[in-house]
Amino acid sequence: MNIGQAAEASGLSAKMIRYYERVDLIPPVARTESGYRVYADGDIQTLKFIQRARGLGFSVKQMHGLVSLWRDRSRSSANVKAVALEHITELENKIEALNSMRETLQHLAEHCRGDHRPDCPIIEGLSEGQQPPDSPKRSSRRRARANTSVTGTNPSV
Repeated sequence: MNIGQAAEASGLSAKMIRYYERVDLIPPVARTESGYRVYADGDIQTLKFIQRARGLGFSVKQMHGLVSLWRDRSRSSANVKAVALEHITELENKIEALNSMRETLQHLAEHCRGDHRPDCPIIEGLSEGQQPPDSPKRSSRRRARANTSVTGTNPSV
């Protein structure tokens, strides 16, 4: 099948498929005499695997590792689990950062009158880098996470 058909079958855009080939996430595929890419069923399975990994937020670097593990039938599931657990930690950190951003914006919006006057706590907060104080719950989560990463155990367990 051609790249358009491969894109439709895999759920990826043709542009992403070309990008994944350029960064060696997928091997170069066969080409016709006129230079058009030709994809086989195995290529489509790889593209679907990548699309699902991408949907879970794995980076290109992580996907390189996952594709290698997927192709290696003598792999250890412990290696796959380690990649997944590392990614979960990254996701938790991103969630915490997003929650912090939301809390900051919520705090600033709550203090903005939203009227016709030019003074605006949101603009002032952005220009001053103002952050709302952490709630006790968030602070204790951070301390617990910091202790976990230092000691390797969770003090709250």
